[in-house]
Parts: sequence; C-alpha cells; structure tokens
Amino acid sequence: MTPVNLLLIAITVIVSWMAFKNRALADRLILWPPAVDRNRQYDRLITYGFIHADLSHLAFNMITLFFFGGFIEQVMLQLSGSYLTYPAFYLGALLVSILPSYLKNQKNPNYLSLGASGAVSAVLFAFILIKPWSIILVLFVPAPAIIYAVFYVGYSIWMDRRGGDRINHSAHLAGAAFGVLFMLAMQPSIFSHFLRELSNPTFRLGG
Repeated sequence: MTPVNLLLIAITVIVSWMAFKNRALADRLILWPPAVDRNRQYDRLITYGFIHADLSHLAFNMITLFFFGGFIEQVMLQLSGSYLTYPAFYLGALLVSILPSYLKNQKNPNYLSLGASGAVSAVLFAFILIKPWSIILVLFVPAPAIIYAVFYVGYSIWMDRRGGDRINHSAHLAGAAFGVLFMLAMQPSIFSHFLRELSNPTFRLGG
C-alpha cells in the first residue's frame, strides 16, 4: 500500500480541477514571484505544484507519479520507518525545484510557474537511481530508465538555455538532482547499488 502517494495524487487532482474552474484560486496558488517577494506569500513556493495548466499537463504528471511514487514511498518507509519521509521528500522537491526559477525571476512581474513536474522529476530520478535498467514508457515508447535519464537531462539543459517553449526546464533539472541527492543522503550505499546495477544490465518492465 502507498497511502501517502495516493493522497498526494488525490489532493493534486482535486485542487487542480478546482483551479480549472476558479481563476481566483489559480491566481492565489500559482508561483508569481512579486507576491512572494513583496507580500511574503511564501506558500506559493509549494502551492504552485498542486495546480496545472490543463488536463493533459495534470494527467501526465499524476500518471507518472502513480507509477513511480508508490515504489519510492515504500523504499523510504523501509529506510526511515516513517510515513512522513515521503511527503517531506515530495514537498521538499517542490520547493527546491522551483528555487532557481524564483531567484532568477524574483523581480519579474511577468513570470508565472505551475505544475508538479519538478517534484515528479525528483520521484522519477530517485527510482532510476535504484532501478536504472527498468523499462519505462516514454510517450508509449519503451526505453531503459537510465537511457531516458541521460536524454532527459541533456534535453532539459539544452532547452533551458534555449528557452521559448514555456516549460520550466530548470525545475525539471533541479528536481531530478534533488531526488538523487535525497536518496543518497538517506542511504549512501545506494550509490554502490546503482553502480552494481549499471554494470549488470537486466531489463525489467516497470516500477
């Protein structure tokens, strides 16, 4: 059972759906740097992750979280013995993944950001650290997780520098780094496990 992951998905779906129908709610929860900088609405550094641009944005993030978050919740429960570790990890990922964008745009009144992608990236890369050769579906195309990770990081760096597609690639990168570092901080031996797994390719489906 993965009660916390399912609860996070349920809350995100409900809040996102409410925000689709209520512009005032969306405006209050979205990351808008001047509201944080001037009005001290620091909660926006977390709440932005519980709303989404549209249904496809929401579905992509929550489906990914469903397939990989449950496994990471179980691992963190085994390592820490506490159900609080996974939600702390997830909320921490929301905060850390958006900080580079917030600091860069702290005085920019035209900057907005929303969506759980940074935290979902943290969950996905925590999974990849443990099961690098698992086969995952990328736009319905099967690929080893570690190959996907290399492509994902390279593409995100390139697009972050290029810009222009209205996707927060820096949040994806920061979230991915946070996921890896959090797991290694919890259990440093995971790094040697990762190296052993990497040197012994065994393709497995899923999470």
